[in-house]
Amino acid sequence: AGKLFAPRAVPEWYGFVFAWAVLAGVCWMAVRDIRGGTRVLLVTEGLTITVILAVAAITLGRLTIHAAPGGRHVDLTVFTVAPGTDVSNVFLGVVFGFLSFAGFEAAATLGEETENPRRDIPRAILGTAVFGGVFFVVVTAIEMMAFGTDAQGVQAFAASQALMGDVATQYVTPWLSWVIVIGAAFSAAACCLASVVGASRLIFALSRDGMGPPVLASVHVSRNVPHIAAAAGVVGVGLIQAVGWVVLGARPFEVFTISATAGTLILLVAYVLATLGAVRLVFVSGDTRVRRWEVALPVLGLALLGYTLYRNVVPWPAGSALWGPGLAIAVTLGAVVAVAARPAAARAAGTRLLAQQGFSESD
Repeated sequence: AGKLFAPRAVPEWYGFVFAWAVLAGVCWMAVRDIRGGTRVLLVTEGLTITVILAVAAITLGRLTIHAAPGGRHVDLTVFTVAPGTDVSNVFLGVVFGFLSFAGFEAAATLGEETENPRRDIPRAILGTAVFGGVFFVVVTAIEMMAFGTDAQGVQAFAASQALMGDVATQYVTPWLSWVIVIGAAFSAAACCLASVVGASRLIFALSRDGMGPPVLASVHVSRNVPHIAAAAGVVGVGLIQAVGWVVLGARPFEVFTISATAGTLILLVAYVLATLGAVRLVFVSGDTRVRRWEVALPVLGLALLGYTLYRNVVPWPAGSALWGPGLAIAVTLGAVVAVAARPAAARAAGTRLLAQQGFSESD
């Protein structure tokens, strides 16, 4: 919000009001047939991505022909780790790399609403991961080159509120930066909607299977969506923002940083559990279609995930850096306690999920 209305200074509370206004719109779309609103957001996001790619291409061209501001040029050192960088710092940065990719697996939460989930969901997950990976790596590398790889450029890169918007101002035209910033705001709303929809389906499924209040398993008669679960998810997001603002006295970006760090660490825990489940399903169940040596792939993934988690809690962070990992640990422990307190319901939920996917408990 501050970037949208720059250069005029806006009070800190405005960011929260702006976020709650967007959240209200997201709630309105999440509790009804979301296809119409989703199409609008997807078209807007598609146009924004197109503009970003165009700016990236022009910027790369100017860097290539040495026509960039400050004599900057193509510099492949952006793909290397700076000398003297501690390994722990690299893995702290990996968290933000995971944050950039977080959400590519969200299509899995819509499995019960997909006509052919076994075909469409793997395609959506793989396609999103591949496209997102190439997009983020290429665009981020060009942004870093555009700012410059010297100390001054790195500092400007870290301080930028809208990286590609600032690149557009320097390398193309200032008005295009506003297009990108506004498009990014719509993109953030689309991400929020996807998160709420995914969370609502998980809340609905867990409540339906006995792990939550039955009211959260309600489905709207005409819209056929878990509207109460969706509203509960939105309320939860709003409460987190309110606690960050009123109780902790945090600024909007600080609330985002804390939530993003905690959410990504929790996501890594989920990735670890999913990978362990995949190893058991594919390599322990006796499936002869998979070659045994391929177990090395999930093992390497577990090593990367485990070390990333380890480096985010060891050494134990201090000060404001504690909130993100602390919140992640609290939520994870809360989930463990909830499952331990109701083992029968958790077992029944797992059995039902296996049955829905065509597996048995012996698999």
